Amino acid sequence: MKHYLFKKAITLTLSLLVVVTVAFLLMKSAPGDPFQYEQALPEEIYQQLATQHGLRAPLLIQYVGYLKQLVSLDFGHSLIYKERKVWDMIADGFPTSALLGFEALFLCVPLGIFAGVTAAVLKRGWLTNSLIFMSVLTVSIPSFILATLLQYGFAISLDWLPIARWGSFFHTILPALSLAVMPMAFIARLAFTRTAHEMKQSYVMAAIAKGLPLSYIVKAHVLRNVLVPICGYLAPLIANILTGSFVIEKLFAIPGLGFWFVTSVLNRDYPLIMGITVFYCFLILMITLIVDLLSALLDPRLVRERSAR
Repeated sequence: MKHYLFKKAITLTLSLLVVVTVAFLLMKSAPGDPFQYEQALPEEIYQQLATQHGLRAPLLIQYVGYLKQLVSLDFGHSLIYKERKVWDMIADGFPTSALLGFEALFLCVPLGIFAGVTAAVLKRGWLTNSLIFMSVLTVSIPSFILATLLQYGFAISLDWLPIARWGSFFHTILPALSLAVMPMAFIARLAFTRTAHEMKQSYVMAAIAKGLPLSYIVKAHVLRNVLVPICGYLAPLIANILTGSFVIEKLFAIPGLGFWFVTSVLNRDYPLIMGITVFYCFLILMITLIVDLLSALLDPRLVRERSAR
């Protein structure tokens, strides 16, 4: 286990460095800068601002300087929102994004597992066909289109829920549903396939032959093996929800990190772009590590296989 954790730590550190490098180069290669669109800004002041914030230094010097800042856990100040530290903006926006993300996960993971396992155990043709049809349909619809349909249906037509903004629990329902529906369908399909496979195994047949209740067999034996691939999907799922929340938060005018990230890209706010990117990357890597450890607890053979590589 120690050898596995050491290799994992080295891999995560290198992954973070690669993401920082690629994000930095992509950001600098984009046309424009934070001060280009200032109205009636004299050329002398424009050049002074660009030089003051290091935008005229060679690219390598800017990159090394940012890495030094990163080592000291200093993301700097926003170039657009004066006197605001990037860390403070992340601390203000992340709880909102985390609440929205956890609400979506709370919806999609349990409901997806329940739907997939139930359809596989009951073996009803109409239930299986309905699950497959809904999975294909929901996976094919992008989250922002689904969000627009939910806004039109539940906010505009029925007037049951707020169309946007952030304030009460009711403001979280539509954006959480927009994020949860597609992964819920994928988890249901994954749980269905895995459960159907496990139900044909000899240990399940032997338990049925002994007269054990089917519900007990599923809970005590089948569900544990079903959860292993689903745990492997949790890391990219959380990444997709966080990435998808960029669009969803902008669409619903939610003041989370996704909203700030989209705004920072439009404004070419370099420190804020890099700060949120690095924060999200570190968060996703840590979640990946936790999910790997959870998968190892469910199936210790995974650790032995990965340590042997």
